[in-house]
Amino acid sequence: MESELFKKAFRVAQDYDVSTPKDSIVVYSVSYLPTKENRDNAFSYVKQHPERVMIEHTDCGAKLVEMGLMSGDCGLSSDEIADIWSIASKRFIDSASGDVIAFVKGADKRSVFRTQELPAILNNEKITTINGENKFDFASRFSN
Repeated sequence: MESELFKKAFRVAQDYDVSTPKDSIVVYSVSYLPTKENRDNAFSYVKQHPERVMIEHTDCGAKLVEMGLMSGDCGLSSDEIADIWSIASKRFIDSASGDVIAFVKGADKRSVFRTQELPAILNNEKITTINGENKFDFASRFSN
């Protein structure tokens, strides 16, 4: 049975605003990795480039963070947390355009980046590049 927190977070992931200006989004991958290095690098990058936006900076992401979904101590399982962020991340990517900056060194094949975000980037005709490189060329590194 789903908890009230899961139901509320699910609605937030589905309904809250994730829109961003062209050439502004930054994504990162930490799922199944031993460190949070990619996330730390992404936050540092955005701090130096205030025109860039991570999902945490959208209304949707900020609300999920406020609800405690950045850590495993919110009462939801890691799979439930990943499910919520997957929904929000796909919407975030679907609404994006232009260039995407990606901090995805060592991204695990089970990660939200590899399972949700990268396929959504490749399917979004409004996104042309990742880290300034053709998005399909960039994605070819993750074909294994």
